[in-house]
Amino acid sequence: MASQPVVGPGRGAVVALSTAGSEEEGARIARALIDQRLAACVNLVPQLRSIYRWKGSVCDENEWLLVIKTQRRLLTRLSRALQQLHSYEVPELIAWPIQRGSRAYLAWLHDCLK
Repeated sequence: MASQPVVGPGRGAVVALSTAGSEEEGARIARALIDQRLAACVNLVPQLRSIYRWKGSVCDENEWLLVIKTQRRLLTRLSRALQQLHSYEVPELIAWPIQRGSRAYLAWLHDCLK
């Protein structure tokens, strides 16, 4: 099998992160983002331990990490969707641009989000 050429920059592609308090909530959010074409793919990473400060207290909670593959142009809509779908008062959303990736994967991502 021939390897795919690596290209950059990623045509506006980004990897965004969020967290959820349970697998069920994470899966529900992931499916909604895919259904709304706000994400091409969402990976759910189980049993993440998060230690953070919230309203003056230090919290120590188990969470599920959502690794969201999307495009920069969709981040505002993605943020609004997370706010509506999420049980958290302040859902996490941080994103990094994809600097390089396989031509085939980036084309697929772009096509999924048309």
